[in-house]
Amino acid sequence: MTAVAEPELGRSRKRKEDARLITGRTRWTDNLAPSGTLHLAILRSPMAHAKITAIDTEAAKESPGVVAVVTGRDIADVQGSLPCAWPITEDMKAPAAPAMAVEEVRFAGEAVAMVAARSAAEARDAMDAIDVDYEDLPVVLDMPSAIESGSPLVHQDLGTNTNAVWTFDSAEAGTGGDVEQALSGAEVLVERTFRQQRLIPAFMEPRSVVVDPTGEQITVWSATQVPHILRVMLAMTLGVAESKIRVIAPDVGGGFGGKLQVTPEEVLAFLMAQRLGRPVKWTETRSETMVSAHHGRDQIQKLSMAATRDGRITGLKVELLADMGAYLRLVTPGVPILGALMFNSIYKIPAYHFSCTNVFTNKTPTDAYRGAGRPEATFGIERMMDELAAELGMEPMEVRRKNWIAHEEFPYDTVAGLTYDSGNYEAATDKAMELFGYTSLREEQERRRRENDPVQLGIGISTFTEMCGLAPSRVLGSLSYGAGGWEHAAIRMLPTGKVEVVTGSSPHGQGHETAWSQIVADRLGVAFDDVEVLHGDTQVSPRGMDTYGSRSLTVGGMAVVAAADKVIDKARPIAAHMLECAEEDLEFSSGRFGVRGTDRGVGMGEVALAVFAAHDLPDGVEPNLDSDATFDPENFSFPHGTHLCATEVDTETGHVKIRKYVCVDDIGSVINPLIVEGQVHGGLAQGIAQALYEEAVYDEGGTLTTGTLADYLVPSAADLPEFTTDRTETRATSNALGVKGVGEAGTIASTPAVVNAVVDALRPMGVNDVEMPCSPQRVWRAVTGARASGKTAPEAGGGLGSMNPHGGTR
Repeated sequence: MTAVAEPELGRSRKRKEDARLITGRTRWTDNLAPSGTLHLAILRSPMAHAKITAIDTEAAKESPGVVAVVTGRDIADVQGSLPCAWPITEDMKAPAAPAMAVEEVRFAGEAVAMVAARSAAEARDAMDAIDVDYEDLPVVLDMPSAIESGSPLVHQDLGTNTNAVWTFDSAEAGTGGDVEQALSGAEVLVERTFRQQRLIPAFMEPRSVVVDPTGEQITVWSATQVPHILRVMLAMTLGVAESKIRVIAPDVGGGFGGKLQVTPEEVLAFLMAQRLGRPVKWTETRSETMVSAHHGRDQIQKLSMAATRDGRITGLKVELLADMGAYLRLVTPGVPILGALMFNSIYKIPAYHFSCTNVFTNKTPTDAYRGAGRPEATFGIERMMDELAAELGMEPMEVRRKNWIAHEEFPYDTVAGLTYDSGNYEAATDKAMELFGYTSLREEQERRRRENDPVQLGIGISTFTEMCGLAPSRVLGSLSYGAGGWEHAAIRMLPTGKVEVVTGSSPHGQGHETAWSQIVADRLGVAFDDVEVLHGDTQVSPRGMDTYGSRSLTVGGMAVVAAADKVIDKARPIAAHMLECAEEDLEFSSGRFGVRGTDRGVGMGEVALAVFAAHDLPDGVEPNLDSDATFDPENFSFPHGTHLCATEVDTETGHVKIRKYVCVDDIGSVINPLIVEGQVHGGLAQGIAQALYEEAVYDEGGTLTTGTLADYLVPSAADLPEFTTDRTETRATSNALGVKGVGEAGTIASTPAVVNAVVDALRPMGVNDVEMPCSPQRVWRAVTGARASGKTAPEAGGGLGSMNPHGGTR
């Protein structure tokens, strides 16, 4: 075993995973085909809401290569209902969610039949031969209309389109004052309504599943973020013993929450494989992804902020409508609730009220998408901070400084009931402003405004924090979540001195194999290349809660640390025996047990070999160093940062160009800076995409009109600016590594920074909002609309205009 000279933690190592990924020497689910595999094609409804009056499958059954054709009626008694693990209220309406429609379809893209054939092409051809008759039903698309009395119903048996109403009030919770008093007595009251458009995760690898029922277990390979959860839920949904199911997530090409799911297709492939006794494979087309994989966001946010004339916030009221789509998926109703804990963000808000009405519509179901509730909350509060600044004629950063939590005040109990353990918003902001050249850009902005330049400069700010490490089981229990948030890891010490790490976290691009190797290398004093990380297979790693919510490092990584520490503890009495000394005389450093005050010592590899041989161990000590650990944190972690964006907005064409983007994030201690940079860059791309490009659009009949990548605008590298990124470091106090999480930070912070910059550029013209995505057409319409109405802001300096068509000053 080779000792490690340079510490691994904090070292920018290239990812171990990348060699096989970028050379194509990996195994995606679609690469797999056990002997005798049949291919599955799924027929989807073109109707958003309709009764199925007849299905003719005879022609499909006679098609070449077809082995079976199955409709919803054929599996109605065995398919169960897709699980929802988050009943957010006791009276929440949770309709049955079949994997395949039986009598009624409720969104365009819902499965109505499936074909198993010898090849994928034959399955698709036969699928096209299935003839389905539909009887139109009223389509529900608009959330405000859906909850009005007399509205058509998505689920007739529920008697309502309201899934649940969830509220939090600081006065009732004892965490703050009465928000209605704050609003009624406000010196300044700002009211705005924002829209979070519907988004599609658009992961690189399409979803795919292979089910092989021919062994002692039914083996399921799936492009999933949650192999352990999938195993449990398949067992519960289909009535199969969990021990008889093995789930494997091979290399997974991205997820962003979009593969945090128990999908209809996994259930359907499982049922078809059981029915035929042969392996079955389904891989979606990109157009299937767009209509049937779950979507994200889709909220209407009504916010009311009370403040004093000198800019101090006195109250915040948040009223949301959140679109569930046609059915509840795994955590659908709880996604907006995660935002409830974050609308207060980094600010000292004395009174707070949050209410969310979840609404069923005839659209594709929604669920978690990168950030899950927290980007929505950050967007709302950061837009409101700019609107408050405009209302008061103050500089937007000055308003933020007046209200944020000072670094001396940590730990800080928030009005939403959380405890922020550490942070330094001042340091991150100062560094970001320096890198950005904030003062000089404001001066340029003033000059352009004086000169009536048709291309105006806007400066957008997003100072944020987020709730990372979706984990503390007691907290999740208090929110009625259906599972815990712990994570599991095991470390196997091999007699050759090598180390195997088994993790319950299941990666899909985050770099677990590299980061976990670095943690273990430092903790045990072994070489980085001597560590092998195993994951994503419930047979190899039987316990785990998987990967989402920026929890991998703060929860899964800490389970690895705890397991490594147990290995050291188990090795200590054996090393003392080998060195003929007392345990208390030993010290462990850089992979070596040494006797204090001497040069005598023994390495971890020597101890591992001695344990393997077991020729001379202390009495009562088992010949085994292998250790496992389950970590359940007591608190979330709270990374934070400051993101600054400068946009050039052409007021004649509506074109928006990001001229400069700077972000300084504080994610606590950093394991691998190179991986962090990659996570931040990827997050920024998705957050900017929401601000400027992406939107899932339905027509009046409920058809998704952005069902291809020609219509749904995912930006390429050429559409994005260069990013200037940096960090400050405030260690988390909730875990031994001091880490906070980074996977969602870029997405959460960037969207409001960009939109604030666009609005800031146009504010002197009387524009105080542009609905996302801020496309050239929407920007141009905002400008021409303001000009037509004669609106102009009385102040044009520093983004200070005070026109407010949706609110007023008291």
